[in-house]
Amino acid sequence: MNAPAIQPEANERKLIWLLGLLAAAHVFIFSAAFPFFNVVDEQVHFDLAVRYSQGDIPRALTAPCAEALPFIGIFGTVEYLWPPASQPGGHIAAPVWKQPFNLVVETIQAKEKLWHEVVKNHEASQPPLYYTLAGAWWRLGKMLGLDGGRLLYWLRFLNLPLLAALVWLGGFAARQVFPENKFIRVAVPALIAFLPQTTFYAINNDILSPLAFGAAFVLLLKWRPAETPSPRLAAATGLALAATFLTKISNLPLLTVAGIFLALKIFRRAQAGTLRPAVPAFGMLAVWAGLPMVAWMTWCKINFGDFTGSVLKIRFLGWTPKPLAEWFQHPIFSPAGGWYFLKGNLSTLWQGEILWQRKPLAIPAVDLIYVGLTLALLLLALSALLKRPAGFSATQRAALWFGFASLAAAFAFFALLSVKFDFQDCFYPSREHPFFTSGRLMLGMLLPFLLLFTCGLDRALEKFSNAAKFTMLAALLAFMLASEITVDWAIFPNEYNWFHL
Repeated sequence: MNAPAIQPEANERKLIWLLGLLAAAHVFIFSAAFPFFNVVDEQVHFDLAVRYSQGDIPRALTAPCAEALPFIGIFGTVEYLWPPASQPGGHIAAPVWKQPFNLVVETIQAKEKLWHEVVKNHEASQPPLYYTLAGAWWRLGKMLGLDGGRLLYWLRFLNLPLLAALVWLGGFAARQVFPENKFIRVAVPALIAFLPQTTFYAINNDILSPLAFGAAFVLLLKWRPAETPSPRLAAATGLALAATFLTKISNLPLLTVAGIFLALKIFRRAQAGTLRPAVPAFGMLAVWAGLPMVAWMTWCKINFGDFTGSVLKIRFLGWTPKPLAEWFQHPIFSPAGGWYFLKGNLSTLWQGEILWQRKPLAIPAVDLIYVGLTLALLLLALSALLKRPAGFSATQRAALWFGFASLAAAFAFFALLSVKFDFQDCFYPSREHPFFTSGRLMLGMLLPFLLLFTCGLDRALEKFSNAAKFTMLAALLAFMLASEITVDWAIFPNEYNWFHL
């Protein structure tokens, strides 16, 4: 008698697993199509992964290590920054591994000399979690007998299980927040599986942020109804918050939101006189979250001179702090500048920020569609949240407000960085365009953001049947995939990619 009620849930779980496999296939195809090394610092992230595989945690901004240099010299293409017309003979040279041996040696030696003498790894002070994981994956690839370009792409393919896990976590988060809404429960993992975010196709530490903070987000929501949080919940939440910090410094705004969430929880318990039984759990959370954070900040202070390790990087990039009075002269405070900042961050949150031949790998009309749709659906979610009486449960309200707070904190943080510095001769951000428009740095909030997005989409389609809603979702996913293929199609035949090794 219970079989009909169980079957839809079982089918839904199978669908989530299928979406995870589709996400892995999606990431594999596009990761294999993109040659090395993209303009979003992929070389230095690769160098750090190799260093960590050797147990070498950087203590300064140094040149790439000896094991990484040959890969950078052999497998990198100039096409991310330079068109064929800028090269000798008006065309891109054939891959080094396809050239005569004597030319290969000369080319590799020249590139290695350039990197060793001129380039420093300005990401050396980044937290260690991703690089520890990537270093172990690199060693596993070597144990499996991989070498050369296949070993290099193996490191990129670490993103496959990470994205599949993120799809599963997205489905789990949606079930926890909207257990009665099948559309949202399926839409969140489906959007993750088809998200055209180029960060997913590269070696970088941004890839781990949505998984780490997504876990923290799910666990924090469990604190709301818990009368006496269990030691297991406290330890797991603390570790998830620590993992968020140890993945990327740009996750600090999200950790601030998490801290405010916990502070409000403590304040309300104190008001209700129920704080005392929960004190051990809050204390355990603080220990599990705080000790790893303090340990890494101490390492940065000793080796890089400040608690986040940012001072040497800022100095290397040539940025200088501006006087407070000059902050408010920034173009971000004008309508055109504010729109540029908003549009740039939202469009790159969806599609990434890779350049190809020094031009953004994006179609302006597609950017506008993503930005317009996002703003419209976020406004619908906000209006539904502010409506009285609200049509949401307490858990749903907490999750949605958490999402809006995360979004606001991320934008405020990157606005502050935009106005605070004179970027001098830096390529990005620059004096001509002094804006942080890197949506990949906001990826930590991906799960709460997609809950907001799908909630708005559900509200926009509330007069339609479930079948119509899923038809619209399928159309959106088809648009995402088709536009991504259109944008990236020219890269697939590139001689430097995995398909031509």
